[in-house]
Amino acid sequence: MIIRRREFIGTASAAVVAGMATAKLASAQEGNAPAKVPPVPTRQAKVERLFKAPDIHPNALEAAPDGLWIGDQVSERVFKVGWKDGKVLHEVQTESHNTSGIAVGAGYLWLGANGGVSGRRPPRPTDKPFGEVIQADLKTGKTVKIHQLIWGGGVHGITFVPQTQTLWVTALSIQAVAEVDPKDFRVLRLRPARGDRPHGLDWDNGALWVLIAGDHLIQKIDPDSGKVLEIVTLSRTSDPDPHGMCIHDGYMYYCDAGLTAPGPGSEPAQICRFKMA
Repeated sequence: MIIRRREFIGTASAAVVAGMATAKLASAQEGNAPAKVPPVPTRQAKVERLFKAPDIHPNALEAAPDGLWIGDQVSERVFKVGWKDGKVLHEVQTESHNTSGIAVGAGYLWLGANGGVSGRRPPRPTDKPFGEVIQADLKTGKTVKIHQLIWGGGVHGITFVPQTQTLWVTALSIQAVAEVDPKDFRVLRLRPARGDRPHGLDWDNGALWVLIAGDHLIQKIDPDSGKVLEIVTLSRTSDPDPHGMCIHDGYMYYCDAGLTAPGPGSEPAQICRFKMA
């Protein structure tokens, strides 16, 4: 059966809303009267500045045992650098556009190409005015396949989950994160991702972490219920602005692309981290 975009958006929006309503109903039914929802545990991150990215507009991060992958949203280059010193270990030129997310999995690079380069560089033949996910060769950066987004609009963070061999992708136009089959991009699950510009995305110990760039915070989300389990906040004035994000060895790493709505603490190209607990 062919599902058209309008039908998907209607169904998807209903599914996200229904999931939220079901969670509230279940909470209310635990007692005779509706129970007050306890506040989400929230803490302030203590941010450590590490090093500058090879290019000035890093917008996407991915963790690997042997290095940190960085995607730049203007040059569209992808680098793998050393965890301690930021030394470039591998570099490829991709055919992405406005690179806003990166994942490594199933033998490929997966790039969240957010569409539109806003005059930040000369146009290229592979640029598009809309978002898509580009499946690329790890060694060369050349495009292997392009995956259209059935929900339309843009895309930021993307992460590959080895345990399920699936991808989670930010679905900006419907304020959600979508779990998809990387073979055909069939949507398996949708969960709400509310806030101003959901961006960095990663999976850790059975939970999704979603960085909400405009709100300067990161949400830990239960992938089964969609419930927000924890919130980590960043300072709007003293911490670098958050964009791409990944998790490695008990730390959350993020980067400052320095372009969209830069705040008082903006430090373009800065790679940062803070302890997860």
